[in-house]
Amino acid sequence: MFCLSLIEHNLPLPPHLLNRPLLDAIKEELERLFLDKVISNLGLCISIYDIRTIEGGFVFPGDGSSTYKVVFRLIMFRPYVGEILCGKLKASDANGLHLSLGFFDDIKVPVHLLPLKSRMGEDGIWIWEHECGDLPMDLDEEVHFRVTKINYPPIPVEQDANANPFSPMEIIVSYFLKYALM
Repeated sequence: MFCLSLIEHNLPLPPHLLNRPLLDAIKEELERLFLDKVISNLGLCISIYDIRTIEGGFVFPGDGSSTYKVVFRLIMFRPYVGEILCGKLKASDANGLHLSLGFFDDIKVPVHLLPLKSRMGEDGIWIWEHECGDLPMDLDEEVHFRVTKINYPPIPVEQDANANPFSPMEIIVSYFLKYALM
């Protein structure tokens, strides 16, 4: 679910940070640039793990920033296909379910990946028609799910005013009820 990614980046360090120790200033600027951001095909950046090397300190003509070549590692959230995770049911609609891990909310269970014999109830909550009886998929219920696909959609050029906010990383999962793993 979490992994280390080695990154090399040419980092312009703004002049207002130059009065601080170099390592602290570079770490602060890297955190500003990368934390809570999705890097396509790498995942969601959780933290700067360490800084391996810092080279340079060049000031380019017409630029007040000194530019450093920095090699560092990031802690990334990137579940693998087939991994089983535990989260909470956030929303339910005709397209399926929306789940959350607390720090990441773009997890979707499309209708075709719900348990067999599932139906939408009158109150908008999905119900699994199990042989033991109807089991509602209640909001805020803790559930287990298996990752089936991770999407990194392209950034839209235009977006409708009533459209959902853009998600740079979407995780598609199949649903396990909490009862299924007990």
